[in-house]
Amino acid sequence: MKKTYFLFLFLLFAFGVNAQTTVPAPVKANYQLASRFSPKKLQKIVFSTAVDARWLKLSNRFWYVYETTDIKNWYLVDPAQRSKKLMFSNEKLAAQITLIVKDPFDAQHLPIENLKFTRDEKSIQFELKSSIDEVKKDRKDKKAADSLEKKTFYFTYNLQTDQLAELKNFDKVKPKPNWASIAPDSSAIVFSKNNNLYWMDKDNYKKAVKNEDDSTVVEHQLTKDGVENYAYGSSRGDETNVDLLKDKKKRKPSEVLWSPDSKNFVLIRTDERKIKDLWVINSIADPRPTLQTYKYQMPGEKENPGKEMILFDFAAKTYKKLNVGLFKDQELDIWQQPTMQKNRDDEFVPSVWLGTAAKFYFYRTGRDLKKIDVCSVDVQTGNVTVQVQERMNTYVEITRPGLIDGGKELVEWSERDGWSHFYLYDNAGNLKNQITSGSFHCDEIVKIDEKNRVLYFTASGREPNEDPYYVHLYSIGLDGHNLRLLDPGNFTHTSSLNDNTTFFVNNFSRVNAGPRSVLCDYMGTKIMDLEAADLSQLMATGYKFPEPFKVKADDGITDLFGVMYKPFDFDPAKKYPIIEYVYPGPQTEAVNSAFSARMDNVDRLAQLGFIVVTVGNRGGSPERSKWYHNYGYGNLRDYGLADKKATVEQLADRYPFIDINRVGITGHSGGGFMSTAAILVYPDFFKVAVSESGNHDNSVYNRWWSEKHNGVKETITPKGDTTFQYTIDKNPELAKNLKGNLLLSTGDIDNNVSPANTIRLMNALIKANKRFDFVLLPGQRHGYGDMTEYFFWRKADYFVEHLLGDFSQPVDMIEMDRDMEMTNKKKP
Repeated sequence: MKKTYFLFLFLLFAFGVNAQTTVPAPVKANYQLASRFSPKKLQKIVFSTAVDARWLKLSNRFWYVYETTDIKNWYLVDPAQRSKKLMFSNEKLAAQITLIVKDPFDAQHLPIENLKFTRDEKSIQFELKSSIDEVKKDRKDKKAADSLEKKTFYFTYNLQTDQLAELKNFDKVKPKPNWASIAPDSSAIVFSKNNNLYWMDKDNYKKAVKNEDDSTVVEHQLTKDGVENYAYGSSRGDETNVDLLKDKKKRKPSEVLWSPDSKNFVLIRTDERKIKDLWVINSIADPRPTLQTYKYQMPGEKENPGKEMILFDFAAKTYKKLNVGLFKDQELDIWQQPTMQKNRDDEFVPSVWLGTAAKFYFYRTGRDLKKIDVCSVDVQTGNVTVQVQERMNTYVEITRPGLIDGGKELVEWSERDGWSHFYLYDNAGNLKNQITSGSFHCDEIVKIDEKNRVLYFTASGREPNEDPYYVHLYSIGLDGHNLRLLDPGNFTHTSSLNDNTTFFVNNFSRVNAGPRSVLCDYMGTKIMDLEAADLSQLMATGYKFPEPFKVKADDGITDLFGVMYKPFDFDPAKKYPIIEYVYPGPQTEAVNSAFSARMDNVDRLAQLGFIVVTVGNRGGSPERSKWYHNYGYGNLRDYGLADKKATVEQLADRYPFIDINRVGITGHSGGGFMSTAAILVYPDFFKVAVSESGNHDNSVYNRWWSEKHNGVKETITPKGDTTFQYTIDKNPELAKNLKGNLLLSTGDIDNNVSPANTIRLMNALIKANKRFDFVLLPGQRHGYGDMTEYFFWRKADYFVEHLLGDFSQPVDMIEMDRDMEMTNKKKP
């Protein structure tokens, strides 16, 4: 009798007490294999994966640094001469540095920092830290415990003579403080203080940068009517109420855009006084918990931030509010001039408006986001001209336009025909011609060659027999003729085009192919190979590339593209549970197109003994048709779930090693929202969900995202009054459906997706008498910061327990503990 009883207990455990989670005999999870691919370990086996070209000012040359498992090298490339050479001999330079610093260096260990070319481009400057302790220059209390720092040496190296020289008594230019908006001619610096705008001249700015509290710094007040929550600039950021009070009189960002001639600037002033407050409490703050109060508008609320556009005549020290209003509760945004490649390494890059000294460009958006006007402002008169109007029955999106000859012509990006394309307008707002056309998605303007009237742009989905998310660089005449693919190859590409559109660096890869980098001319002809990522140590771990796949959406028509991640010790004879890692969009899809060494939610999770997949869904990525992107409009909770379910069903039919009775799902933010929705909408299919920081109740998530992607109804009464109505399906409404295992998590000071979202779901689950699990991450915002690694293992444990039946985890996280130094030494 006893034998029969114990056999019965064993069968109960082996085949699952919970009928909703059918688990075969317990399988021991491979924690050891998963621990081989922590972020810290990957940093030691995968180094450079792309060439970051730093184009020079006086020529078409560029430099870059590239690191392999053997060495880090600095290269100088001259495309015109088809030459690539080492900037210096690491071995010889290390010896020269050692002679000066007296610390030993060698070719493999050369900790050069902040390398820059001199103005004549004949020499470089750089710095490195030594082992010598010295008192910090700005330290008042020389005896304080933290008054010491490692001495930094500054050097110049002549590229023609290979001679190194120390820059003694070098006065390094300090990084631009975030409060400083510097005029393009450096004559004035504007900032916010006490809710108003101030300015200082160049000499006083130098003093302020050296010592923020220098009482001799002369400041001049520009405005006097700024008040709290109706200020000029001064974003509050993540400050607690204590910090706000302490920093009340400190300088803050002004968020202004300057005219190219430094005579005017413009800003958006926001009136948030009627917006209701939201709060988070940091319970682990020292010495006592702190409160953060911030303004947060929720969808459907009538209290809307008022937007004003203020134009300043800096020479006259006067300003005026521009008449830019048209839509009720409208949004305003001013475009910034794109930064030129050659200016990337400048000490400061001024924030300049898109346009000329006489005219700048902005856009206004109706609250329902179905209408956008692209406008210009005449600086002299303040008059507003509508350049382009965009109207749709779903939300309208927009990117920065391109200007030709200072705005005599304008290149507009639009999805008006169901695909995103470029259109050419004259300065009066008349359409001259459509530039690109066809069933593919244009991304953004890279550069306009005005002399030759050629547009350079990125796009995806045009090339046959390729993943439609692979991005390519193209050129086309502004008249719509001579479209040319510049970076062919069945990969996704990122390119760095120089400012005069003569050469570009092409970095390319895909999830199942290592990254490579080549140099091409403006016609797309390859000039030379630059680099191939060194993945030798990664491969030595047993790493295997994931596998792209294609399935049909739940409609049986739409193609969906995904990636499958298998354990590196995969055995095709075994049956594996399957986990979907999800993000529903609509901003993006959680599907990698390029090679990535970030493995937490996919590769590393798979190593425990799972098949992990990511796949798109209708209503997800904006990189396809407008129809595809807007599929979920008006149904923001459920729109992608059927496609996720259909994907697993098709993969299980295709591959016998997938166990369709053991399906898990997980995601963060929108993915947290989606994974919970999945286990509640399809409770007999999805058996386990781990949902991180989900916006489970979108009625208390931020207005912009919820109203845009789900829709808000604008109603105009016969009297002309405009109101907005908002309704949306929420996860708590389905709490009664839960059958499987659900783990919820949130950071307790998340000021993006408020913890209220998770707590409301928990409340509904408790009222429905449901068992579930919950992890609170103390002191963490929307991203989990230094608790990210901890929560990865909690998530791993949950799937291991409920999909593999392995409950053997000890209380200590051995995988984290084994990598901890137990020396009790303080970290530097």
